[in-house]
Amino acid sequence: MAIVVGALFNGFFARWSFLSPYLIFAMLYITFSRVSLSELRVGWFHWVLLLFQIGLGAGLYFLLRGTNEVVAQGVMICIFAPAAMASAVIGGMLGANVTTMTSFILMSNMSVALCAPVLFALTGGSGVEMGFWTMLWRVLKRVAPLLLMPLLFSWFTERFLPRTHAFVKAHQNLSFYLWVVVLTILMGNTTRFILSQPADNYSVEITLALSALVICLVQFAFGRWWGGRFDDKVAGGQSLGQKNMALAIWLTQSFLNPLASVAPAAYVVWQNLVNSYQLWRKNKSA
Repeated sequence: MAIVVGALFNGFFARWSFLSPYLIFAMLYITFSRVSLSELRVGWFHWVLLLFQIGLGAGLYFLLRGTNEVVAQGVMICIFAPAAMASAVIGGMLGANVTTMTSFILMSNMSVALCAPVLFALTGGSGVEMGFWTMLWRVLKRVAPLLLMPLLFSWFTERFLPRTHAFVKAHQNLSFYLWVVVLTILMGNTTRFILSQPADNYSVEITLALSALVICLVQFAFGRWWGGRFDDKVAGGQSLGQKNMALAIWLTQSFLNPLASVAPAAYVVWQNLVNSYQLWRKNKSA
């Protein structure tokens, strides 16, 4: 319903996009209240997913750039994009280990912030002119606050406001309803963006959208396969398959060919259809 309503009334919901960071903050705070900072660990589960994310993303770009530069950039950003901050919310609903996912979300987003200036400089995009440190600062400024503040706020309430923390921890279902609102706004933005693209680029846009679909399914499948080796298929699938596409679109429009951002925009639709299907199956089997 959120996907359909957001798409049909895209003009209305796109106007509320300024609320998204606050809603995501609240979502993450609720989810992170289940996590203790002392329990966060990084192991082979995380390193292999990170290698897939950064290594395959860069590798496919250099493999495809001779065929079509825009498509190559779109494919790259769909894989290179970090794990969605909301992936722990969906993963928690599906029964994943939220602590394991939180460790990867932090690792994935900070790694992209550090690697993006190097990779984008190699693509010859607009980021080359602004320099490495300027690009790094711009990416970190966008990623770090929304990623770290909910975790620190959760730690603060656990330490100094235990009753508040216990209440939030006992009402995890609130994050689902916040996610529905965020998804509706995000779909409004995505639909509005896709419809605003020039008509003469439709063939490239269709290629980008279909490429995003294939990449989405491959990443969920590989993540679930790798997560299965650690008895947590859901954590693997959500960590690798559910991407921070708001960041990916911003990165593409800021440092690459803006047309390539159709791929991460389409990925928003595909990954949320997968999420909706998984939630439906979970509820059906409950």
